[in-house]
Amino acid sequence: MTYTLLSGFMLFCLVSSITPGPNNLMLMAAGANFGARRALPHAVGIVLGFTFMIIIIGLGAAQLFQTYPLAHTVLTVASVTYLLYLAYKIATAAPKMDETDAAGTPITFLQAAAFQWVNPKAWTMALAAITVYTPQPTTSYYVIVVSLIFGAINLPSISIWLLLGVQMKRFLTTPARLRGFNWSMAGLLVLSLYPILIIRF
Repeated sequence: MTYTLLSGFMLFCLVSSITPGPNNLMLMAAGANFGARRALPHAVGIVLGFTFMIIIIGLGAAQLFQTYPLAHTVLTVASVTYLLYLAYKIATAAPKMDETDAAGTPITFLQAAAFQWVNPKAWTMALAAITVYTPQPTTSYYVIVVSLIFGAINLPSISIWLLLGVQMKRFLTTPARLRGFNWSMAGLLVLSLYPILIIRF
């Protein structure tokens, strides 16, 4: 990988990882509702799940979608439906203020890792990493390198959103404020789907 390609790829990793999207918005909501310690498996699940996703796509899934475009459309519809369900769950989370008895449970490591496969933004990022920034001809070595670089940049980027949610907890001191925050995050999660839908449909 040349220096020019590497620097461009690292900038792409940073911008795509740190900008608002389903993962970051859900992670901020988790930090505000459950605190950093309980939301940490969520963050780690995102990073490792997404890294694994890039590897799988690099080793063949991208070619599958090129051969069967309908499969990508079906996946997009399923992903949007699931994200709307998650937005509903965030909006309707009961606003208990005692952290030791927080309403609901945070997303687990495995749930966060599996979520990457129904996250439209994650698919866009992973496909771009493989098709645009992986040197050609694509080899398993390059796929692993690209996935590890993306994971290394992704972790601190999404952690900012988790910490932002934790800091916001200081201001979410009443059930009404926490309820308003959860509804706002749910609304932003729905809005985050707009660019994906415009590109896809």
